[in-house]
Amino acid sequence: MADRKPIESWLTDMDGVLIHEGVPIPGADAFLKRLRDSGKPFLVLTNNSIYTPRDLHARLRRMGLEVPIENIWTSAMATAQFLDDQRPEGTAYVIGEAGLTTALHDIGYILTDHEPDYVVLGETRTYSFEAMTKAVRLINDGARFICTNPDETGPSAEGALPATGAVAALITKATGKNPYFAGKPNPLMMRTGLNAIGAHSESSAMIGDRMDTDVLAGMEAGMQTFLVLTGLTRPEQVENFPYRPSRIVDSIADLVDRI
Repeated sequence: MADRKPIESWLTDMDGVLIHEGVPIPGADAFLKRLRDSGKPFLVLTNNSIYTPRDLHARLRRMGLEVPIENIWTSAMATAQFLDDQRPEGTAYVIGEAGLTTALHDIGYILTDHEPDYVVLGETRTYSFEAMTKAVRLINDGARFICTNPDETGPSAEGALPATGAVAALITKATGKNPYFAGKPNPLMMRTGLNAIGAHSESSAMIGDRMDTDVLAGMEAGMQTFLVLTGLTRPEQVENFPYRPSRIVDSIADLVDRI
């Protein structure tokens, strides 16, 4: 890290870094305040495509965490940016919630089930068998298959829930077509986020709680990476991976003074 440029912009995951099961992690408020006061570009990232940035801003505020709407970057937004670059003003059949449909509307996409350019799969509270069947048939008819993120499970108070990656696997089995995942660990999500705030990877850092998504994506995007131990990856698991974060810290509280 001695040869790296000073960190001028920060990207941080949300769940497991700033909050855990709807409760702020100690130090998160101080970290965010220091970021806001510093004037340095920053983004709070999430692979969850259900909510719009406005929704997430309100949810975080209720927890006592202040994150401006323009500093929130979701897998739905990364997916929309990717589609806008690939096929501007295209059409898509969407399985997902407002976070995804709003992001696609914002780039001028038409949502339709009539010969769409893409089938776009995101997170939703209720995966419909009818909708999945429609997706399978559209993909078989030539629609390109895109997913917001590869997470196979999501958390809930009752335990794990099947998530986008699990449903994508079902559609892949039925069609023989693999999706393109826009969210973490695809470094595309990091690069589009950095572009959105006018930042450069060589002077940016990514903070996350998962080696297989946050650290991997940050590393492949060319950023410094910080692993916090308040989420999924445990210290003894780090050596199981063929890559390492730039630094491991106990929690986000340990990074307040780095800003």
